[in-house]
Amino acid sequence: MYYKLKVLVVLFLIANGSLFAQNLTIPPKNYVDSVNIDGAVKRINNKFPLSDQSNSKKWKLLKKYSDEFKGSELNEERWYPNNPKWKGRPPTYFHGSNVSLENDELVIRVNKHGNETLPKDFTHSTGFIKSKNKFLYGYFEAEVKLMDAPWVSGFWMTNVSKDWWTEIDICENAPGLYYNRHDLNSNIHVFRAPKDKGDVKKHFSRTKKYYFPEELQADYHVWGLEWTPEFIRFYIDGILFREAKNTHWHQPLEVNFNCESNKWFGALPDDNRLDGEYHVKYFRAWKLK
Repeated sequence: MYYKLKVLVVLFLIANGSLFAQNLTIPPKNYVDSVNIDGAVKRINNKFPLSDQSNSKKWKLLKKYSDEFKGSELNEERWYPNNPKWKGRPPTYFHGSNVSLENDELVIRVNKHGNETLPKDFTHSTGFIKSKNKFLYGYFEAEVKLMDAPWVSGFWMTNVSKDWWTEIDICENAPGLYYNRHDLNSNIHVFRAPKDKGDVKKHFSRTKKYYFPEELQADYHVWGLEWTPEFIRFYIDGILFREAKNTHWHQPLEVNFNCESNKWFGALPDDNRLDGEYHVKYFRAWKLK
């Protein structure tokens, strides 16, 4: 009852413009459900997904493609240190200076490009890493602490090609903004697909928003994706919060970690809040034996 009252208050403030300094095009909130965090799973081992600690489904860890982010430099056999195909969503540019490994974590920051002049239409910079391997089905997991600043923190999968472009957003949230602190977003997209895989020529998405009873930026959380030919399942802290039928997501996808601007979240640069950090403890991938 408390969270419903809080949601109504936030919606009222949004409707009356009280929460925004800028006139942004932000969709109204529509929570489909809330997450019961009483179901959070206690980790017993690192060999298996948090949601399946007994390994009932017989997962095999892909050590070659997983990363504990230890050491002082990013493993460029596994990762591109920036996005080789996308320079960013204006006004925020992807720049390698914003990515580092510190204390056995991947850290993404903002505006570490120094005095370097950014391309036209870009005023700020942040970081991006992309896997060099593409995955088709499996279980994918990362423990992260989202940025407490007005940028979107992302852990997602996509692959843009001539005939096929799909996307699965495991984590795409901007809790650094007060009115997003409890928003758990779940999105799957199809931009195009070949004739034998749905013949999609116009983008569509299946988007859902869940209420998370704690502030998402306040602590580390484990985000998981179980992806099979039949379904797509989303987990947080070992809790299954969404299942979708897999109708179109049959394309090998790359893994991405990044921050970015996105007006749909109200996430636009604030020069008074350039100290945000997005931390990733590990990335692990499994396949079914």
